Amino acid sequence: MRVLSRIDVLARFGQALADPTSAAILMELRDGPAFPADMAADIGVSRQALSHHLACLRDCGLVRAGPDSRRVRYELSDARLAHALDDLLHTILTIEPACTCREPDCAQEKTPIAPTQPNIVEVHP
Repeated sequence: MRVLSRIDVLARFGQALADPTSAAILMELRDGPAFPADMAADIGVSRQALSHHLACLRDCGLVRAGPDSRRVRYELSDARLAHALDDLLHTILTIEPACTCREPDCAQEKTPIAPTQPNIVEVHP
């Protein structure tokens, strides 16, 4: 087993959160263990796509799989990840009024937003 630096661990966590499907999986598992078929239906992705994302999350050490009868159940690899996700969701973020990144697949609005306070958006779970 390879021991990662704190920066590597944060980078992997950030990569998972940057992908909408992987982030949705983590949010589903934040509430407790779940089965892939149920998660695919809840998130609205194919089972094949979900399987790919689960494999990536497993490889990153963020989720683990375990047998449950004849099915496989997934859960967060550490209960502290659920707390970390909750803390992130309750954080007030400072953002630019319009997305200025150069990523073609960026999910942020490309037009200015009008928050109640300039450059402050509160995120609710």
